[in-house]
Amino acid sequence: MGIVPLFVGILYGGYKSGVPLAILYIICYFIFTDHYSVYSLVVHTGLWMYPVLFWTSSFFLKASLKGKIIQIVISLLPVILLVHVTHLFQWNNLHFSNVTTILMVTFYLIISLVWGAIVIYLIEFSLERLLLKEQIMGMSEKYLREEEKLQQVMDMTPLCMVSLDRNGRVTSINEMMMNLFKIKMPNLSKLEVIGQDVTLFTYDMMEKEHIEYRVSQALQGIIMDHELTQNESKIYYTNTSPLTNSYTGEILGAVLVIQDITETERLRSELGNMERLSLVGQMAASITHEIRNPMAVVRGFLQLMHEKSPSTLDHYYRIVMEELDRANGIIDDFLSLAQNRVAEKTDCHLHKIIYDLSPLLWADANLRGQSIELELDENVPELRLNSKEIKQLILNIARNGMESMHVKGQLTIRTTVDDNYVELIISDTGVGIPKSKIDELFVPFFTTKDQGTGLGLVLCRSIVEHHKGIITVHSEEGIGTSFVVKFPHNNTNTLNLL
Repeated sequence: MGIVPLFVGILYGGYKSGVPLAILYIICYFIFTDHYSVYSLVVHTGLWMYPVLFWTSSFFLKASLKGKIIQIVISLLPVILLVHVTHLFQWNNLHFSNVTTILMVTFYLIISLVWGAIVIYLIEFSLERLLLKEQIMGMSEKYLREEEKLQQVMDMTPLCMVSLDRNGRVTSINEMMMNLFKIKMPNLSKLEVIGQDVTLFTYDMMEKEHIEYRVSQALQGIIMDHELTQNESKIYYTNTSPLTNSYTGEILGAVLVIQDITETERLRSELGNMERLSLVGQMAASITHEIRNPMAVVRGFLQLMHEKSPSTLDHYYRIVMEELDRANGIIDDFLSLAQNRVAEKTDCHLHKIIYDLSPLLWADANLRGQSIELELDENVPELRLNSKEIKQLILNIARNGMESMHVKGQLTIRTTVDDNYVELIISDTGVGIPKSKIDELFVPFFTTKDQGTGLGLVLCRSIVEHHKGIITVHSEEGIGTSFVVKFPHNNTNTLNLL
């Protein structure tokens, strides 16, 4: 029966493995046979069949399982028959009537043929399993590569995305969504998120019932998009869509998109304010002439009245005239804010500007029953300033401070100097500003006053920016507010933090 694996090896391996097997088989024949001849060598080793096997090997490999079994049977049958017939019809040992011997030969022949068929079947079964395994591994590798590519695409998408199964549990998540979750849970990893209910991680963004409702709608095939949800100070854009089998239409899960658009909405709001400001600037430019005409008339009549009034009133006339001039200056500043004009700067001293404004500020404070304290550092150097703009800056901040204080409140104007900056600090003892509103102080048209325009502090910030300075606010409710303005006084470039 050793000839069966030899023939199978030749048919499957062809010349490459068949020749070594045939040589090995013939060597074994010589080793284990005591009496041999050329005839017995040819018959017992099946040597005469080798050329046929080598020639049919290529056809054998292309045949079906049934064809291969038939071919091995056809190849084995004559060889085995010849071997046993030789034994039956030996020259001195012919026993035609020996039925037992014939039956044994027949049985051996059948066993050999069945064994050959079984070997072919087992080999084909193993090869098929191996091929199937390779196909499965190939498909698995392809699936993993596609999954990795899909994950990379998701990670590169500038949206927070998470896919869910039918139970609302996370199956995949991109980096943007992970970053959103990590705001509240910095040490969170993807492995901790996968397989968990998505509502465990979105509690700080929106209510659990809201997410569950949107996911349930998506699992019913309903797309819900372009919805804005606000939670505390954050605004989120949400979108939910079903995941379906493209062949059967079966809903497999859902995709949830959450995007923090707080900054986008803020920029959109600022853009709207800028558009309004631009419109106001255009309107102001068109009506400036109409405003200045009556002011010129008022100024002219004041000059006539001044000439006919006693000298004791000169001080008051001067204040009124300066206020009219300042009103004209405000119009110019308003246009400068709206049209971004570049104001001319000269070398001047900040203290001189403060002293020039002090009579006006003291008069205003006296009317309110308040006081003003000046704490000016004598080491403050001259600066490159536009005196009109700095006056407007100080007046706006000082009057805001006085309006926030009650009777007997105190306004303090202080200056200090360090290696890089001259600081102007204007402090009041007023009611203070809530922390939630400090960030909105410099937003155009934001005001806490009934008659306010919401442009005063915007103009102040614009003036500070023109001077490459920095303006900050420190406030405590019930204690007071301090505006700190820093002007650079050296030749190095100062970073504008506004």
